[in-house]
Amino acid sequence: MFSFRKIILSTALTIGLITPAYVIAEAQPPADQTQTTAQAPLDGVALQGQIIETMDSNGYTYLLLDTAQGKVWVAIPQTQVKVGQTVTCAPGLTMNNFTSKTLNRTFASIIFSPGIEKEAKTGQEKTEAPQEGFAAALQAEQQAGASKDAVSSMGPSTGSAGAVVPSGDVSVIKASGPNSYSVGECFEQGKELQGKTVRVRGKVMKVSTMIMGKNWLHIQDGTGNPLKNHHDLVVTTMDEPGEGTIVTVEGTLNYQRDFGAGYKYEVIIEDAKIEK
Repeated sequence: MFSFRKIILSTALTIGLITPAYVIAEAQPPADQTQTTAQAPLDGVALQGQIIETMDSNGYTYLLLDTAQGKVWVAIPQTQVKVGQTVTCAPGLTMNNFTSKTLNRTFASIIFSPGIEKEAKTGQEKTEAPQEGFAAALQAEQQAGASKDAVSSMGPSTGSAGAVVPSGDVSVIKASGPNSYSVGECFEQGKELQGKTVRVRGKVMKVSTMIMGKNWLHIQDGTGNPLKNHHDLVVTTMDEPGEGTIVTVEGTLNYQRDFGAGYKYEVIIEDAKIEK
C-alpha cells in the first residue's frame, strides 16, 4: 500500500512556479449532482469499491466508487478502467468543492489518489504513476486555457522550497486581538500552535489562483529569519486578494504539513478568511 507521505497530489502545489493565464468563464460550472454518501474523513484511507461511473479528462481518470464508506469520487492519473470493475485506490487527500475546468464540473468532495493498487495474488505489483507524470496531469488541469508558450516556460517543479518568495522590504504592524501572531512567531511557535486558529497580518507577495480548488498566498510582514525561510508564510483560501495588498488572514495553522513529492511546509495556514 502506498505511504501517505508519497501521495503525489502535492505536485499540484507549485506555488510561485505556476502563474497560468486562465480563461475565466462568465458562468459558474454546474455543481456535481451525484451526491457522495461517505461521512467519515477519508484522508489517508485506501478505498476499495466498484466503479459505477467513470470519465477521463486531461490526464485524469475520475471514478465514482461504491465503497464500504459510501459513494466516493476519486481522481487518479489517467488509467484504463470500466464500469463494474472493482478497484482499490491508494490513500489520497480530500478536496472539497473542487472545480475541474476541463470537465466544467464542480465536485462537492473528491479524493485525489496516486493511483490504483493491484492485489499481490494477481502476480502484479501495485501501480504508481511516476511523480513527473502525475505532476504533468495536475499541471495540465490547472493550465486549461493557458498558452503553449506559458506552459512550456514553467519548467519542472522543485517542491515547496523552490516556491519561497525572497524576503522583501516589508514592515507590517502585527494584527490586533486574540490569537494574533506575526509571521515569525508562527514559525517559532508552530509546534504549539498546531491545529489552532490564528490571525496574521501581512503583505501579499504572490498569489497562485485555483490550484486544486484553492488560492495559495505568500505573505510577509518583515519578521522571521530569511536564512531559515521563516519570513514567507503560505496561506490557502477561497478569497483572492491582489498582490501587494495588506491583509489579515485567519485560519488553521498546521505544523510540518507534508504533502509528499517535495511539498513540505514547516508552517502553513489553511482555509483562511481574508480581511483587507
